[in-house]
Amino acid sequence: MRGSLERFQKALAERQLSGAIIAAPEELSSTNLRYLSGFTGSSAYLLITPERAWLLTDFRYLDQAAGESPDFTVVRHESPVAKTLAALCQDNGIHTLGWEPDKVPYEMWEGWNGTVPVVWKPLERLIETLRIVKDSQEIHSMREAARIAGESLMVVLPGMVGRQEIEVALDLEMEMRRRGAESLGFPTIIGAGERGALPHAHPTRRMIRKGELVTIDFGAQVDGYKSDETVTVGTGEVPAKLREIWDIVAEAQRRGIAAVKPGNTSRDVDSAVRNYIQAKGFGEYFGHGTGHGVGLDIHEDPFASQSPAQERVLEEGMTITVEPGIYIPGLGGARLEDTLVVTRDGAERLTIVPKHYQVLS
Repeated sequence: MRGSLERFQKALAERQLSGAIIAAPEELSSTNLRYLSGFTGSSAYLLITPERAWLLTDFRYLDQAAGESPDFTVVRHESPVAKTLAALCQDNGIHTLGWEPDKVPYEMWEGWNGTVPVVWKPLERLIETLRIVKDSQEIHSMREAARIAGESLMVVLPGMVGRQEIEVALDLEMEMRRRGAESLGFPTIIGAGERGALPHAHPTRRMIRKGELVTIDFGAQVDGYKSDETVTVGTGEVPAKLREIWDIVAEAQRRGIAAVKPGNTSRDVDSAVRNYIQAKGFGEYFGHGTGHGVGLDIHEDPFASQSPAQERVLEEGMTITVEPGIYIPGLGGARLEDTLVVTRDGAERLTIVPKHYQVLS
């Protein structure tokens, strides 16, 4: 994590901030804290200046913090933590402190503001901006997570028909764990038959039957980094309308993937997908964005949508999903998703399950 810490310290100096506090007590669990420090415990605070870095935690995590965060001075904090923050700021000449207003509850910050003698300045999603471009180690972890998840699905797929959605989800999780995933990347989504019209269909006791489409959105986590992939498969011969929308989604995804390259914007990716689906007459059935970044969080910048506020120019090292879907209430739906990393002249697919039409026996 040395590189991410150094980039953040440089950004603090450029913004003329003498320090910043990154909080992850029990109720917050900030991925930004893990990004900067490597610490995986459930309660900690980072105090970072352009020259130094401290990790504040309680008795339970002192040894763990020393092992996971060698670039930080580990400090056992008092209760409340604001007392320790105040002492460190006074002892080290810290007069301005950046903080994350979107992550720290107002009541907590109010306690800091009344105790720590500094001028507070919002970081304005500075760390999230630094996280957008991934380094080689981050990509390696995501590639490994995608491999584990994809191989696990291919083991589970052949035995799905005649089983409940929730049973298949459990089998998939167990297979990912056996292959080395530290956890799920996010709760698995499975929608069989008419439930495929629900973009976020949580697995139920609904039986997976012959002659329908089944959508599975799944991922693993390795070293804190996640994978994200979706397949929609047939369980025998399906209604012609469902096969038609599957083919449209597949072509839309191919067009979206072709648009992922340096210099294009995230909105270009969305447009390539959305325009095709609209031209085929199914625009009203595609109601979400085309994709999103993946990393320590399952949804992070850049976001492929039509929102001008979310538009970003794609750069080498960014990750982004391409996941078009068509969802028809009462009938079902189809979605296909891959996670890509932007390369020098295009994109590389990190997820591994083939996206051709599959029919399960």
